[in-house]
Amino acid sequence: MIMELQFLTETRRHLHQHPELSMEEFNTTAFIKSRLDALHISYECPLPTGVIAKIEGSGSTAVGFRADIDALPILEENTCDYKSTVDHVMHACGHDGHTAMLLGFAGRVKQLADSGRLNTTVYFIFQPSEETMAGANQLISAYDFGPLAGIYGLHMMPDNEEGTILSKPGPLTASATEYRFFISGTSAHVANKEQGQSAGEALAFILNQLSQLQHYHLPGLRQNIVHIGKFSAGEAINTVPSTGYLEGTIRTFDMANLAVVKEQMARIRTACETLTGVSVELKFAEGYPPTINDEAAYQLMQQAAGATDLTWIEKDDPYLFGEDFAFYSGAAPTAFAFLGCRNEAKGFVTGLHTATFNFDEAILLKGIDLFEAILQQHEVQS
Repeated sequence: MIMELQFLTETRRHLHQHPELSMEEFNTTAFIKSRLDALHISYECPLPTGVIAKIEGSGSTAVGFRADIDALPILEENTCDYKSTVDHVMHACGHDGHTAMLLGFAGRVKQLADSGRLNTTVYFIFQPSEETMAGANQLISAYDFGPLAGIYGLHMMPDNEEGTILSKPGPLTASATEYRFFISGTSAHVANKEQGQSAGEALAFILNQLSQLQHYHLPGLRQNIVHIGKFSAGEAINTVPSTGYLEGTIRTFDMANLAVVKEQMARIRTACETLTGVSVELKFAEGYPPTINDEAAYQLMQQAAGATDLTWIEKDDPYLFGEDFAFYSGAAPTAFAFLGCRNEAKGFVTGLHTATFNFDEAILLKGIDLFEAILQQHEVQS
């Protein structure tokens, strides 16, 4: 146990000191390969970054476990001796812990295989670009796993105490889709403002209509967010604004609701052009679908947690943030959960995506215990 915790701590802290942004995780990938080489575990690299390792079992069943490996464009404010050495890049979402945890689990599974006690083939998915560009979707498009009995994932959660595990059946995280309005008007001097087509007027119209979209066009009993994150218009204090811009994000658990939002935004664009005379372009970035736990996989994970000393907490409501683990449901039944890592005594209390996010590596042992218990459930069923 002491040796395993030392491995986890050293691995996680190395990754924390050397974070890389989405699809730039080349050194991270090389480091993962070096750890797998030391464990004598074979692997493939279907994308420029990221790794899929595999340990063959003696039976016909196969399962997968996933960790994301990318960091965020955040300037770290922690003062620990393993603080990020890369300016304005930080593992502020726990992906360093996820990667270390999966490597530690790979070590345990290798011991089972070497002793002839592994029936289930296990895939270890070190996935790039969770934060942007839907790395999970790219990975399952580039690699054929074959039939899998399930794919499982864990995510650090500083809102809940160490030793807890949080999940729920059905929708667990929301779909996340970005939208952007680009407005092109006609400039004019303020003294002749009637000669212009104001991007400011158009922006005000779009802002007003978006703020009413939830109230008039979406079900009142469903959880949806149409968030306006950033907007601007204009060039000078004494001219009619000729350009404008607005961007935001849509969060929903029902893809039919997402379709309604997109349709209404398109109508807002058309109405804005008609009323103000400007030109408006509307773009949507490829979003993440909601993460929806498969019923059987969820029950298996929950049952497995009972074999550990983790406290299972079943959430009443899903989270409103996005998570690209959702894409793995296209490859296999999936179950996802959050590993509590809040430790007030050590000051590990700040949230995900904050400049002071941190945790005690000892909690990663509990995550490995859960992965191992999930594997044991599949071993019993195989």
